[in-house]
Amino acid sequence: MIAVPLALLAAVCNAIASVLQRKAARSVPASEAFRLALMWDLIRRPAWLLGILALIGGFLFQATALGFGGLALVQPLLVVELPVTMLIAAWMFKIRLGRQSWLAVGALTVGLAIFLIAAAPANADRLPGLVGWVISAAVTAGLVTLAVAVGMVAGSRLRGVALGIAAGLSFAYTAVLMKRTIDVLERNPPAVLTTWSLYTMIATGLCSVFLLQNALQRSSLVAVQPALTVTDPVASTGYGVALFGEDIRTGPWVVPELVGIGVILLGSVLLSRSTAILAHDVIRVDDPEEIRRTQR
Repeated sequence: MIAVPLALLAAVCNAIASVLQRKAARSVPASEAFRLALMWDLIRRPAWLLGILALIGGFLFQATALGFGGLALVQPLLVVELPVTMLIAAWMFKIRLGRQSWLAVGALTVGLAIFLIAAAPANADRLPGLVGWVISAAVTAGLVTLAVAVGMVAGSRLRGVALGIAAGLSFAYTAVLMKRTIDVLERNPPAVLTTWSLYTMIATGLCSVFLLQNALQRSSLVAVQPALTVTDPVASTGYGVALFGEDIRTGPWVVPELVGIGVILLGSVLLSRSTAILAHDVIRVDDPEEIRRTQR
């Protein structure tokens, strides 16, 4: 059970990172989207650097949690990142949350509890074979590319959702590679420096961060964060079951599991539509579309 508090600490660190990175990214020119100039501009901003430190902290907590528990246990707990993100944003930007916001936070918490109790995820020792890695990598790359393509041509709100999904899928696959690397580390510590998963994990993680920066720069936090936070654990749970043979209860237990996921999605939608947060969401001053949407 030590994986549970570690995963929750990872979620808190990720939430802090999202708010700080959004605060920095909102002032970056829109012309720098999907260019290395974006990263060069952000790296000179103290808020973004603090956000990266928080993200690294979340990465370390998550990696440690995955050493004690499986993807199907650790990753769903990261849903806690969403309400924590909104609470931190409310505190930082002096937002008074209303009944709808608290109802959404409650729904997320209850939905997560229902899913974890019903699924009772169990760890496994199986490592995926070459075919599993090739198929999972190809499917993930295809879905991420599709989501980015949609995000580049969509309006502000849909753009944030699409890019949030792309970043969530990328972070989910980073967690898969992280799990494989941790397994190698536990079995043969010296071999971890020569395993392909370590360096692929680093590359995928950097790609995930780049996608997240573009999502936060091109759209509002309330559009990006729910898509990011829900996509990551859902995809990771699927990876854990399909690749590592992790076990979740099936049969009649599927019904409460689906109910839990439904309540989580409901909470995410309610939180993303919270009038208190929408009214005070920090917008980009050079994005006329986002300004008009907020004024409406």
